[in-house]
Amino acid sequence: MDSYRIYRKANDLVKQCGTRDPQKIASELGIWVYDVNDFHDLLGMYTFRWNHRLVFLNSRLDHYTRKMVLAHEIGHDQEHRELAKASDNGLREFVLFNMKDTTEYEANAFAAHLLLEDEEVYALARQGYDVVQIAQMLCSNINLMLIKMQEMNKLDYDLRIPYDPDSRFFRKIKR
Repeated sequence: MDSYRIYRKANDLVKQCGTRDPQKIASELGIWVYDVNDFHDLLGMYTFRWNHRLVFLNSRLDHYTRKMVLAHEIGHDQEHRELAKASDNGLREFVLFNMKDTTEYEANAFAAHLLLEDEEVYALARQGYDVVQIAQMLCSNINLMLIKMQEMNKLDYDLRIPYDPDSRFFRKIKR
């Protein structure tokens, strides 16, 4: 995985679109986003069909989870569109924080960079806030914050990361 390339791609999108709001970014990119009422365990799905980039989101997601899932699916669009074109079922998500699957980790890292600004995270860490406090202050999921901090360390930051993201976290979300 090329952490710097993913970081640069996510931040170039933020600069191009003038926002970190994934709904506005999806719109700017021409990605069609649909809410689906009958997703049960499925949080979201990205696919490329009929020359259209499509994201389907579980309609029962709360505001913050929706943003995170949409940012993750935009990551698939940016990093794995060719895989989506080749797949019969698109790219399905049951567990967003699957650290054993490279494509899922790349989409998670992309989402972390898209939603969370480096200097803001770093400034709070330097002020002595821990990862739980930083996640809370920035309205982020702690697992996404842990991924952001892990990726920042790959970019030569010096953050202390107390534990790894919980790869089963999204299975525990009640929709």
